Amino acid sequence: MDAVHAGHAPVLTLPEQLATMQAADAVELLNELELADAIDIIAGMPRDHAVLILDQPELHSAAEIIEALPVATAQELLDAMSADRVTDIFHEFDTETRSRLVPGLGHETKLALNKLLRYPPHTAGSLMTTEFVSVPADWSVARTLQHIREVERSRETIYAIYVIDPATNRLLRAVALRRLITTEPDVSIMHVGRDVAPVTVAPLADQEDVARLFRKHDLLAVPVVNDGNQIIGIVTVDDVIDAMTQEMTEDTLKFGGMEALNKPYMQIGFLHMIRKRAGWLGILFLSEMLTASAMQHFEGELEKAVVLTLFIPLIMSSGGNSGSQATSLLIRALALQELRLKDWWRVALREIPTGLVLGSFLGLIGVVRITTWQMLGLYDYGEHWPLIAATVGTALIGIVTFGSLTGSMLPFILQKTGFDPASASAPFVATLVDVTGLVIYFSIAVAILSGTLL
Repeated sequence: MDAVHAGHAPVLTLPEQLATMQAADAVELLNELELADAIDIIAGMPRDHAVLILDQPELHSAAEIIEALPVATAQELLDAMSADRVTDIFHEFDTETRSRLVPGLGHETKLALNKLLRYPPHTAGSLMTTEFVSVPADWSVARTLQHIREVERSRETIYAIYVIDPATNRLLRAVALRRLITTEPDVSIMHVGRDVAPVTVAPLADQEDVARLFRKHDLLAVPVVNDGNQIIGIVTVDDVIDAMTQEMTEDTLKFGGMEALNKPYMQIGFLHMIRKRAGWLGILFLSEMLTASAMQHFEGELEKAVVLTLFIPLIMSSGGNSGSQATSLLIRALALQELRLKDWWRVALREIPTGLVLGSFLGLIGVVRITTWQMLGLYDYGEHWPLIAATVGTALIGIVTFGSLTGSMLPFILQKTGFDPASASAPFVATLVDVTGLVIYFSIAVAILSGTLL
């Protein structure tokens, strides 16, 4: 019996099991646990595995976990983590936590934090890491490779080696590791690769501009340089992907008509969720009151021709839908820099005929629907039903055209005034078009139906 037991593999604890998993899989499991359990697991892990997991941006509660650990343990983990990830976590700490942890951090970690925390969020400086490989221009390939072997464990990436002027520290070129290991050892590092200036960004460059640079040049990393062309850090492709994923999430929420959330849905408290959603809903509700005001203004016409009220939902939704379509197209085009602010008039000239055609298409459907119902006896619109059909058809042309034009111009207006074009949310555009749509509808009704129903 003892022999049988002796042959069994030892039972691993949960921290030990997670330490044997891929970091991304371990993070998914930790995100599903209660915070107290996640803290216990990280505390019970070998340091290297804990660092690997805490370095993953997908770990939702990294800041809370580190804050709850003993100070010495937290400092040890922070010192071993990548500088850019430590900076992200410190952005979430309050002043008291920062003052408690900073004194015991290593000298390099403190220097990196002092450098990275001063840059605004969503810039290249806030995304960059100071852990890169740089060598003087007078080194050989062999000496460079030896240096890489010595420092690779403490660097974010070694796929690009940055060559600097030993006298001025100016960045001269970037050399790919692939080219380095295929070159003879005694060759100068300056003779490796193409003699072209490296692609660089300024520390205050917007993260969207950085992402476009990665896409344009197919980069794995880009150096961040100061005004003297001295490299102060690098932005890696994984950091750009994480940043753009977060920004896309924020834009999606804004376009849905609510404030951006900084945590996963299930981790947001009830009151916090209410605050995030109530503001926009309140603004939209107050805006929709203008719709009631517009209907009150045409109260007399409604009393005379109650049949017109049947088509109000149809009219309002069509205008809002066309406006939302145009807004979605323009927000994407502006984000990808397919269009510039100066192109607004070209967009307007394109959207006006587009709106007229789409409005005519919907207007024809509306006229056919009224005619069919009248002819088949499904509903009696009265003796003046042809005029009612003409009113609905003409109103749809005007409202859809106005919605397309308004929806396409709003992102330009917001960007011109310094706001995020994504703030032109679908509910906001729909509300704006609803009010004007009613005015257009009843104005056309008055013009066509005067002397008959009105």
